[in-house]
Amino acid sequence: MTSWVELPATDVDVAAQLLLGWRLTANGVTVRLTEVEAYSGLGEDPASHAHRGVTNRNRVMFGPAGRLYVYQIYGMHFCANVVCGETGKAAAVLLRAGAVIDGLEIARERRPAARKDIDLAAGPAKLMQVLALNRDANGSSLLDGTGPAALSPPADPASPDGPAYEIEAGPRVGVTSAHDVPWRFWISGDPTVSSYRRHTPRRNRDMFR
Repeated sequence: MTSWVELPATDVDVAAQLLLGWRLTANGVTVRLTEVEAYSGLGEDPASHAHRGVTNRNRVMFGPAGRLYVYQIYGMHFCANVVCGETGKAAAVLLRAGAVIDGLEIARERRPAARKDIDLAAGPAKLMQVLALNRDANGSSLLDGTGPAALSPPADPASPDGPAYEIEAGPRVGVTSAHDVPWRFWISGDPTVSSYRRHTPRRNRDMFR
């Protein structure tokens, strides 16, 4: 099966699905990715940070693949994306939710408001909180061991025919454009998947993507 790292930017939606089940480790906690969202670039995807070209903020989205693109929303929360595709063409996958599979006590300390363990990383900002990641991780590699976070394949590698679990798709969350593009993907039936909320416009509200 093709690795998400090897796919072109035009296949960012496929890369997103391949990332489901991968493990993300940082600062003593490991989560298994259960929900993601794909974003393309350069005019193709008006919901993407990169749709108008390169800026200081989105530069990391243009590659190379395997780096972490971190941005802040509402002046307080951080979100993380895995950069995909060939260098020079923007594509990234927002990490929306995960299940904590290692470092559970540490995760609980970082997210004391979570009523259940399945809620610890059930959302992009919550996931960043349990991993103790912030903007300092922006641009770091997830693959070569030099960054604060690392991605690793599922503990049980997928068969050549694909993963054993079913993947569902639906509209993305919190975007001001292209609301109904079905590029949000999640592991069917997983209790850690976040709740869907369609974007509601507010004055002076920063785009979620």
